[in-house]
Amino acid sequence: MRVGIGYDIHRFEAGRALILGGVTFAGETGLAGHSDADVLLHAIIDALLGAAGLGDIGAQFSPGDPQWKDASSVQLLEEAAGMLVVRQLSIDYVDSTVIAERPKIAARIPEMRRQIARAVGLPVERVNVKATTNEGLGAVGRGEGIAAIAVATLAEP
Repeated sequence: MRVGIGYDIHRFEAGRALILGGVTFAGETGLAGHSDADVLLHAIIDALLGAAGLGDIGAQFSPGDPQWKDASSVQLLEEAAGMLVVRQLSIDYVDSTVIAERPKIAARIPEMRRQIARAVGLPVERVNVKATTNEGLGAVGRGEGIAAIAVATLAEP
């Protein structure tokens, strides 16, 4: 078994759609980033790549590469999952936490879990998403952005 940890943080940026876990939050300010800036999926991608020994999201999907400009993070997650298949690694479980003062996401967690599970080829029962706040502390606590952390386990043949 292999274990990987992922972390990401993005600041809010007016004029962009907010996408978390592959789900669009209409009417909310989006996040700054080269792709669609889905901080949750970026943390999950980092966890998967880390468990596989493949570096991080920046190494595989460089923000300097115009191919990934405004790319869907669901697509990036699917690509990362494909890299694992090529290496004969299978995803066993994904656990993640969104850290944000806003928006409230609890009601959208089932949608996020379904999106993530579909993208990585897992039953939804093997994908977990949680949400918490930073209790007003730090940049996230001041509402300047959103962070996420994820852990993934991979199995070898």
